[in-house]
Amino acid sequence: MNSADKDQHDLDWLVDDSEAQAATSLGPTRRPWKILIVDDEPDVHTATRLAIKDVHFKDKSLELLNAYSAQQGFDIMAAQPDVALILLDVVMEADDAGLKLVHRIRNELRNQTTRIVLRTGQPGQAPEQQVILEYDINDYKTKTELTVQKLFTTLIASLRAYENILSIEKNRQGLAKILEGAADLYKLHSLKEFASGVLKQISAILDVGMDGILCLENSGTNNNGRPSLEVIAATGAYEGLSNDNDFSEFQLLFQAICDALRDKRSVYQHPYDVLYIQSQNGREFVVHFSPPWPLDDIERKLLEVFCQRISAAYDNLYLYSQFRNAQEATVMALADLAEFRDSDTGEHVRRVQLLVDAIAGELRRRHRYPELLTAEFMETVGMASILHDVGKVATPDHILFKPGRLDPEERQIMEQHATIGANILLKASQKVDGTSYLSLGAEIAGAHHEHYDGNGYPQRCAGDAIPLSARIVAVVDVFDALLNRRPYKEPWPLETTLDYLRTRAGKQFDPHVVEALMTLIAEDRLPFKLRD
Repeated sequence: MNSADKDQHDLDWLVDDSEAQAATSLGPTRRPWKILIVDDEPDVHTATRLAIKDVHFKDKSLELLNAYSAQQGFDIMAAQPDVALILLDVVMEADDAGLKLVHRIRNELRNQTTRIVLRTGQPGQAPEQQVILEYDINDYKTKTELTVQKLFTTLIASLRAYENILSIEKNRQGLAKILEGAADLYKLHSLKEFASGVLKQISAILDVGMDGILCLENSGTNNNGRPSLEVIAATGAYEGLSNDNDFSEFQLLFQAICDALRDKRSVYQHPYDVLYIQSQNGREFVVHFSPPWPLDDIERKLLEVFCQRISAAYDNLYLYSQFRNAQEATVMALADLAEFRDSDTGEHVRRVQLLVDAIAGELRRRHRYPELLTAEFMETVGMASILHDVGKVATPDHILFKPGRLDPEERQIMEQHATIGANILLKASQKVDGTSYLSLGAEIAGAHHEHYDGNGYPQRCAGDAIPLSARIVAVVDVFDALLNRRPYKEPWPLETTLDYLRTRAGKQFDPHVVEALMTLIAEDRLPFKLRD
């Protein structure tokens, strides 16, 4: 056999024995099927590419990847685990290089979905029955029997099997992500956090990064008869919408959103996919996201399931917010009760609330007491602080408003307000499990007159035995009382007040709290303007 005849013989395995098969290009409108060719012969790559490059299956084209050794094939699979099919030569740099690669893909990479078809020009090197029994492959062909038609048949059969396996795996992983994502959403306690969480979870379910916006339909319509939308969360190209809510640059997207709200259903018009969500309390949301490819049926179904979870999670958020609002209303009512007797007290407690929040934030920034400054503490302590003197409702007016120093007997009666306030709030807080404004308020009311060195009242606690909330309020309460006019004193100058706090740090006050207050003042970060 001369050289030309030999070259022709080597390519006979790809001769088309059926002229009936003609490929029609449909255009790469969807994510292509990835096919990896692993063979140490460049001619095999060329011939395979020519034979299958125009094949389409379910409106998706092929993306052909090439590896010329088993190690190259492994590296590609490690980087791109979504390869649908590997056409794998057995004999390459070693007689069993292809077989070893199968083992590495299935065991090292834990990839059980990619279909693997072994091709060999030396069938005696690896007997078919032994290979099929011992290796997790899907077909085993000699190169001489793989004509174009048979290669096409093998390709389509492998892609169909891959699609079915991938569907099962997507469902399994998607449902797991939905359950995990929904659990995360139930932990969020603000609408903006919730909206951002929804976008994050959609991205995780589809396993893609994306731009996205979450809109809430306002009540009624605007002057043009269209829904009035409030952008709650936005990412990527849509971040500007969070500020001005102007959809003039996104007319097609706005129309898709209007369609979803009008028809009360999700709209899939890639790239303008919009999820429609309605909560039990009648609020309507739409979520737009931008995956790089049109969604398949499984992804759509998973998102519809997630929409149900979003709706339930939002209802939970709504109930939580109503509960918090009820608690805040109770706190404000108690604070107003104190304000009813002393109009100055009302302004005092509101300044205390703002400054307590600011100092807690500064302590957290300085990494002080990280185990105590939890998210729950940060969310609650400011509002709870306005209850610090609620026990004064039981203090007689002639003592509460006395213009001058109290005598020992009067002092003893005045000091009872700490215990009275703590007991009132503690009793009320027992109606609610866990930390609440009332339970933290009871802690503050009972301990904010304790001194860091143990010389305060009513329990003479010292150091860390005094709750952090009370240590913060102790500094803020004195700071505000000294700076402002009280029935028993004129206002102090700022520097005199600060000097007093410095000298009492480590004695009356937690030095870290004093330091945090001094920093806020020095950096002009107080949450309110000091009096002139």
